[in-house]
Amino acid sequence: MTTASYPDLTHQVTHALTPFRKSQAATMQGFAAMAAGAMADGAVGAKHKELVALGISVSQRCSACIGFHTRALLKLGATRQEFEETLAVAVYMGGGPALMYAAEALQAWEQFSAAA
Repeated sequence: MTTASYPDLTHQVTHALTPFRKSQAATMQGFAAMAAGAMADGAVGAKHKELVALGISVSQRCSACIGFHTRALLKLGATRQEFEETLAVAVYMGGGPALMYAAEALQAWEQFSAAA
């Protein structure tokens, strides 16, 4: 499990990517447009899409992704139960390694909840 603070990690990643956003503006604008389109409310709402993104973050073992999607889920009003059930599905699909990253996601939830 990471010893990083998830609020700090998300801040550091955002800061580290600032020069990349400038040097690769077209790519980053395309990525932002894709993200906005994928996450827009539709037949599936934004909160449920963020829950899917969290599950993928855990199964793909991306600590920064866990941080960003946990923060978004709290802003969207996700409950701890919704969060944990999503982690259970991610563990089911990803096995033992996903379980270890589910622990990181729970750590991120605690850290962002305490900061709110």
